[in-house]
Amino acid sequence: MVKNRIARLNSLLREVLSEVIRNDVRNPQVNKFVTVTSVDITNDLQHAKVYISVIGTALEKEETVKALQSAAGFIAILSSKKVVMRYFPELTFKLDTSVEQQMRIDELLNKIKNEQDARQTPPDKSP
Repeated sequence: MVKNRIARLNSLLREVLSEVIRNDVRNPQVNKFVTVTSVDITNDLQHAKVYISVIGTALEKEETVKALQSAAGFIAILSSKKVVMRYFPELTFKLDTSVEQQMRIDELLNKIKNEQDARQTPPDKSP
C-alpha cells in the first residue's frame, strides 16, 4: 500500500515539476532542454531527489543543476500549489546520466559486433 502511494507520488511530482520548470523558471542558466526523468521521494515524504536529463555540454549540464538547486524553494512553492500534500518535500536535483550510459553501452556492443564480424571471414572455396 505504501509503495503504491509513493510510486503514484513520484509520478505525479515528476509531471508537476516538469511543468513548473518548463513554464515558470526564468533563470537563463537553466537549459531549455531539461527533462525530469524521475523523482525518488523518501518513505517519510520529507525529501525528494529529482533526476534531470539535460541536452548540452558538460558545463551547461552543471550550470543547469546548480541553477535548479538554487531555485528549489521557488519550484517547491509553485509545485505545492498544484499537489495537495501536508508537507511538500525538500527537493534535491541530480543529473541523470542513464541516457549517456545507455549510448556508451550501445556503442561498445556495436564495436564488439563489428570486430566479431571482421574475424569471421567466409571460408575460401578455391581448390
